[in-house]
Amino acid sequence: MRAWLDQATQPAGADTCLFAKLIAARDARHELALLGLPAREWRTLLARHFSRASVPASTLSVVSSEHADFVRTLHTLLVADASTGVDAADARDLATIIAHACLRPDHLWRDLGLAGRDEVTWMLTRYFPALVARNVDNLRWKKFLAAQYALSLGLQPGPAPGCSGCEDYGYCFPRHR
Repeated sequence: MRAWLDQATQPAGADTCLFAKLIAARDARHELALLGLPAREWRTLLARHFSRASVPASTLSVVSSEHADFVRTLHTLLVADASTGVDAADARDLATIIAHACLRPDHLWRDLGLAGRDEVTWMLTRYFPALVARNVDNLRWKKFLAAQYALSLGLQPGPAPGCSGCEDYGYCFPRHR
């Protein structure tokens, strides 16, 4: 994270710190493509937060056609709930990162490279407060996001594409084993 903050325009800013953490978690594993940001979004994100950085090589994200609809629909849902108090481009980029993280096989906080569920809650509350307000049953975030996706399409809630690889899959989805 330090390397990204060293290239930041405002290294103490909450949003910059969040993006530095999200990027650094994937950068440390040479997995920047897993963030899902197309080259144009990379350039604009870096211009907003990391003006001394250049677009990293090999950030091309490839989403299977099977999961493209999930990513697109979840992104749209998140953006629709974006707070007016945050930069709209940041909200769109974060929606992309979150939607792509739901494709990976772990808890959302780990897939994002955050320290725990509380950090995910803080991030979602800052960027998508209406979404957080709807989680009245305090569901795990990836499960909740997958449910919101399904409900938006008139479907029964089910797991996100990456859920089946998680060690708690049976806990969250006992009927789907």
